[in-house]
Amino acid sequence: MTKEEALYKYSLKMGDNALVHSYRLSEWCSNAPLLEEDLALTNFALDMIGRAQAFLTYAGQVEGKDRTDDDLAYRRSERLFTNSLITELPNGDFAHTIARLLFVSVFERYFFTALQHSSDTTLAAIAAKTLKEVKYHATHATEWTMRLGDGTSESKKRMQAAINNLWMYTGELFETDEADAMLQGLNIGVDMPPIKENWLQYIKGTLAAANLTLPEDTFMQTGGHKGIHTEHLGHILSEMQYLQRAYPDAKW
Repeated sequence: MTKEEALYKYSLKMGDNALVHSYRLSEWCSNAPLLEEDLALTNFALDMIGRAQAFLTYAGQVEGKDRTDDDLAYRRSERLFTNSLITELPNGDFAHTIARLLFVSVFERYFFTALQHSSDTTLAAIAAKTLKEVKYHATHATEWTMRLGDGTSESKKRMQAAINNLWMYTGELFETDEADAMLQGLNIGVDMPPIKENWLQYIKGTLAAANLTLPEDTFMQTGGHKGIHTEHLGHILSEMQYLQRAYPDAKW
């Protein structure tokens, strides 16, 4: 594997995570339980779309095949997407959306904190900009987790169920492959074990403060980074890519 191939895979994975998660959050537009949350979750989705565009644009550049961010977003099949499975799962109730946002945004906060020191100036710049956004995402999710966990018996039950149901998908966030190892060796990529340790300590503290129970580690679902997805991604892409596939040569 060449450095360029590793950079392509690395950037693509981060772009796909942001793109697919943004789609799920955008589904809350006009459906959130509070007007403030309707605006907040939609704005988080917009943050992620901007991040996806930045990473997919860079992926296209390092790939060297003249593919744009639009090509990578709208002209790839399901098996060519490398997002983590947790980002493509259905929203479920509000508690499930908050639990996913907590797990993912806390991971991203530590990940992009490290990536902003990458020797690759483009990745470092995207990470620095993204970090400003994900810090707020993580804070927002943390506050809602504590509010629901320490609220009514119903909100506590729903929040605990969400934590339990999504836990098996969290291990994939820290999964590494040949590209990750190569880029870490070149001081471009991020060393994952410290990220996982910091993430776990934060999650433990948040759940304890919310009077919620940390699930026990069991089998972790993986496959997304290798293009093996749940049935849900196909439905997302059928909607997301419809216009481009119906009018592939259209100019706006």
